[in-house]
Amino acid sequence: MSYDLCLQAQAKRPYYIENIRTGIYSLEELCFYLYHNVCLIDDTIMNEKLCDWIRDELALPRLYRQLYEQLEKRDGAVFFVMPIFREAGYLTPQEAREFQEKLARLEVQSEDTKQKLRADYLVKEKMYARAVWEYRQILKRKNPGKLGNQFYAAIWSNLGAAYAGLFQFREAAACFLSSYKLIKSKETFRKYVSVLPLYLTEEEYQKELGELRADAYLIQKIQEHNAKVCQEAEESARAVLQSTDKEEELLEELKEEYCRSTKI
Repeated sequence: MSYDLCLQAQAKRPYYIENIRTGIYSLEELCFYLYHNVCLIDDTIMNEKLCDWIRDELALPRLYRQLYEQLEKRDGAVFFVMPIFREAGYLTPQEAREFQEKLARLEVQSEDTKQKLRADYLVKEKMYARAVWEYRQILKRKNPGKLGNQFYAAIWSNLGAAYAGLFQFREAAACFLSSYKLIKSKETFRKYVSVLPLYLTEEEYQKELGELRADAYLIQKIQEHNAKVCQEAEESARAVLQSTDKEEELLEELKEEYCRSTKI
């Protein structure tokens, strides 16, 4: 990128990007969002509201007209986004070509594939509730003959991860099991077995393991791995608490992160 500094006008009122629950104040911030979140470029950002904000808050009537014209033509995301980068001078010619190619490849993907990419990104950013909604939309219109079991097994597994991020472990287990039934993946099985103790009693857990008829050695290795991960997490948390005298601020940050993860 040619620069990251905000050299153009700053808006008095921000443009609120629904996908990331964040307000932006400049054309450069918009460029940063578009460049780093290519899988989130859809109608939630390519709309009249953004065009009006660019005209009214950033005082860029020429860019407004260009973008509004593209909305009417509906030529695709590439033709809508690239004028924004050019107006800001945000990308080098090489970066612009690479980004345009990346976006063009994404546009030819199926709607389900594009929605999965959005949901996967939201999980990565710990915006779990929104990701759950995206995955559920894909499953509602499920067409196995079109994308195959591998695709839907990944959807179920990632949906389980999103539920686990929301501490909804029973729902997470059900998703992991649905994924495993489609594709017998050892990693998915590990996730399923790992989440069971988080909501089952010890008796219920052992009963479930018996019904699974799982290899005892495999279960032992999974339990040893989980114990190691838990120990490392506890040590890391303890180190963080010992290295700061601002426990209230840390707690507030954790609360904010959780609230962000639960917003749809």
